[in-house]
Amino acid sequence: MRQFTEEQNMLREAYRKFLETEVAPHMERFREQGIVDREIFKKAGDQGFLMIWPDEQYGGMGDRDFRFEQIIMEETCRAGCGEWFNTLHSRLVGPYIDHFGTDEQKQKFLTGAASGDEILAIAMTEPDAGSDLAGMRTTLKQEGDHFILNGSKTYISNGINADYIVVAGKSDPDNNPHAMTLCVVEAGMEGFERGRNLDKMGLKAQDTAELFFSNVIIPQENILGEVGHGFFYLMQGLAEERLIAAVMAAANARKAFNITREFAMERKIFGKPLSYTQNTQFKMAEMDAEIEVLQVFVDHCVALHNEGKLTVNMAAKAKLQATEIEWRMLDLGVQQHGGAGYMQEYPICNMFTDARINRILAGSSEVMKLIIGRDVFSDNYSSILD
Repeated sequence: MRQFTEEQNMLREAYRKFLETEVAPHMERFREQGIVDREIFKKAGDQGFLMIWPDEQYGGMGDRDFRFEQIIMEETCRAGCGEWFNTLHSRLVGPYIDHFGTDEQKQKFLTGAASGDEILAIAMTEPDAGSDLAGMRTTLKQEGDHFILNGSKTYISNGINADYIVVAGKSDPDNNPHAMTLCVVEAGMEGFERGRNLDKMGLKAQDTAELFFSNVIIPQENILGEVGHGFFYLMQGLAEERLIAAVMAAANARKAFNITREFAMERKIFGKPLSYTQNTQFKMAEMDAEIEVLQVFVDHCVALHNEGKLTVNMAAKAKLQATEIEWRMLDLGVQQHGGAGYMQEYPICNMFTDARINRILAGSSEVMKLIIGRDVFSDNYSSILD
């Protein structure tokens, strides 16, 4: 039995109702227009669903238990609202400001984000620099009492809606490829332009954009943390980012299982429900067992994260297993639906295309294997069973 507090269970119930009434009914329209209405962020913020962890003076509850975030992610997937990237706003971008920002920066950037008045994004990826951050070409160089930002970013989630964007740029590109600095770019800054809303395979309601920076003046008060330390700041956030991916993939896998189970019990083949066939029973039994074991491991990683003990290696294992199992479940779901699985009127179809990115974002499966493999053959190797 999964363990949540009474307060967390109350949050789950309230947030589930919010999604059912305020978000899910509009998802088809959001897909058609290629972007989620800004007012959804505001409505979520008004009810305290956007950011739970910030201290009260910045608009949050001050509760850092990651299980609150886990509930938000699971229920967002359960409701079929995963294309609304509220978690990226709340839990992926926000913590960079919290961990490395000054009190003044937190007051300016976190308060509006918690209320939903401002939307957050983060810009690391470039056309030639994804998992390999050292290949980044964007520069952020100091000139007197300010900095100059030049370069471009691509595949930036919340890229159209975002008011504040955490951007990484090289501060000493000629001498140190790992010397990066983080800054906050604000909508309307001179020299900052957004490209088109990119046309993707899936996640049609998620605004994903190219961003361009041409001699953007970044004041000192928009620099996060120490100059030149951005690479290490980004590395610190990757374990949690991969845990987030694992939590959502596990929830998505279970949702796909439930959808497929229901379809198999209703669909008739040769006069009997599809669920009567041995192949369907065996395939679904395998996936049920895999998803159940995965959930236990993900919950274990959440507990470790709450204790400050989640390692990069453990997060990589969770991300790898969760997204691979999710993908196998979705592929099976489409197959069990037959021709219906190829039709967008069936939820399994959109889920299939939406999830394809999950084995790429936050580090591809191949990169996860590389991280795990290096640990396996290191002198300090240990497993949770030791």
